[in-house]
Amino acid sequence: MRTARKMGIQTVAVYSDADRNSMHTAMADEAYNIGPAASQHSYLDAAKVLDVAKRSGAQAVHPGYGFLSENTEFAELCQKEGIIFIGPPPSAIRDMGIKSTSKAIMAAAGVPVVLGYHGGDQSDQTLLSEAKKVGFPVMIKAVRGGGGKGMRIAMTESKFLEQLESARREALKSFANQEMLIEKYIEMPRHVEVQVFGDQHGNYVYLFERDCSVQRRHQKIIEEAPAPGISEEVRRELGEAAVKAARAVDYVGAGTVEFIMDKHQKFFFMEMNTRLQVEHPVTEMITGTDLVEWQIKVAAGEVLPMMQESLQLRGHAFETRIYAEDPDNNFMPGAGHLHHISTPLPDSATRIETGVRQGDEVSVHYDPMIAKLVVWADDRQAALRRLRNCLSEYNIVGLKTNVKFLSALSANREFELGKVHTDFIPQHQEALFPKSELPDHVLCQAVLALVFNHRQGIKEITAKTSDPYTPFADGSGGRLNHKLTSVIMLNCGDNELVVEVTFDSIDEFTIGFGGRKYKATAIVEIRDNASELTCVLDGVTSKAKVVLQGQTVHVFTKDGSHELTIPTPEFMTASGGGTVLGGAVAPMPGIIEKIAVKPGDKVQVGDALVIMIAMKMEYVIRAHKEGIVEAIPYKPGDSVQKDAQLIKFVEDDSKEPEEEVKI
Repeated sequence: MRTARKMGIQTVAVYSDADRNSMHTAMADEAYNIGPAASQHSYLDAAKVLDVAKRSGAQAVHPGYGFLSENTEFAELCQKEGIIFIGPPPSAIRDMGIKSTSKAIMAAAGVPVVLGYHGGDQSDQTLLSEAKKVGFPVMIKAVRGGGGKGMRIAMTESKFLEQLESARREALKSFANQEMLIEKYIEMPRHVEVQVFGDQHGNYVYLFERDCSVQRRHQKIIEEAPAPGISEEVRRELGEAAVKAARAVDYVGAGTVEFIMDKHQKFFFMEMNTRLQVEHPVTEMITGTDLVEWQIKVAAGEVLPMMQESLQLRGHAFETRIYAEDPDNNFMPGAGHLHHISTPLPDSATRIETGVRQGDEVSVHYDPMIAKLVVWADDRQAALRRLRNCLSEYNIVGLKTNVKFLSALSANREFELGKVHTDFIPQHQEALFPKSELPDHVLCQAVLALVFNHRQGIKEITAKTSDPYTPFADGSGGRLNHKLTSVIMLNCGDNELVVEVTFDSIDEFTIGFGGRKYKATAIVEIRDNASELTCVLDGVTSKAKVVLQGQTVHVFTKDGSHELTIPTPEFMTASGGGTVLGGAVAPMPGIIEKIAVKPGDKVQVGDALVIMIAMKMEYVIRAHKEGIVEAIPYKPGDSVQKDAQLIKFVEDDSKEPEEEVKI
């Protein structure tokens, strides 16, 4: 929309009920509601989208990154209605969207491909037989897949059918098609992709490569351009192979040819995404282009704005995808209210692309991405330094995010050296998930913020009373003949912290804990819902941002972020007994897809209990202990909230008593 506005083009948005107050709805010149939150009844309903295009008088449709962006039938409907589809012709989407077809076309065009099975016989027996021929481990991939959905790895024959069924279910939900292909899984490969562009006059260019190797759940979280350690010769070969792929299907517009690369920099065609990629900004940063502007111009019949000889690679760029997810819980997606967001200041070398604002909700119905942070510098090391600094300034409160994890990743020595591959996260698990220790100065910052927020609260309350100028409610802590000492209780993880704060003057304090004492002064500016804190501890100045949310204190510094909680008094939480939950609970908000057990069933450790769909991904909830299913409160299709009890268990009387099962 920003590009369209720059080009003087008016925009029309469509939105679901869940996105009524979203950023894209507010940005557009016009906006039309197209149905309920479920994407199959709104954003995936081609007829509704086209109806809006016709009613609004739109001349073209830009399909974005997902939903209908790679839907052949939608592109054909646009053509039929005389509306320009800003993307490739339907034939190219069809050829490249069906992975088995695309592999055959690529092989014929001289593009190297991975050994695998891409046939039409989709029986379990045939797919298993072909997997054995290829040799385990194998990758099971949805023929019409993308974005890591409908994709599973079967490391052994015994796991194949279970993974196949899971991939099919997810593919059916995401793409309304459950055909699968089998490929040899190359262990510890790199994921390198090339941005290509074609116009309606037979011109093609490649805009160099991106490395997207570091992933979780087969989905990208950090991308960079150019790919580290790639020689100029391999760079040219990659680009030329990508252009061959585009020419083979008479491609028009923006496309991404994805390759898998082994440790010897030998590469193989994986797939082609027939749309603009989420990570396209890193390519824009290193080429000085606006690829959305290119898309619009090419769709209008213009010649490519630049030819190959004019394209120059300059500098290095990174993009990190900031997600609502919990890296400490296997990157479990989250949803909820964005209580506070503050970001680094955008400039020519720093871009923040987001669809949410402070106060918005991250919905369970769609992808949990909050933003893309994109940085550029003259070289890779300078770009990494900028990235780390910007991540320290990206502060979010309200739900779990991966910002802290991205900071650890960007500071990892092996990543800094460019030794990336798709197994990078599990290989460096310990280094990327270090045990967090609370520095003394951070605890002091949290305590000072609480003191000043308490003082501000007293002033606000007193201002509304009949005696707003009373000296007994200024919150300064001033006393005659002695100094006030307050005790503040905080928890950091499992550690209980007792802090004594002595008010030496209105802005001077002595803070003591664990047998240590610090002399502190502080200046606090409370803005919006955050405290900007500058404090001096024993002569050392430090800065922090502190955000209070309920009983949680969030401290953000240049060195990272920390969470502390204010303990709730026992009299406020006592419930007169209480019980331990016996059963499986939902790890996040979602929709019940399948229930694999029934009342009376005996379950063993590892048995599948419930399959949930959340954030367009499938999650299998398994039993952690043995037990007998007593009751199942929900049925397939039901929406559930986080921590909802999905399965109730009772003890197996035939066994010795054990603890109740908790998931």
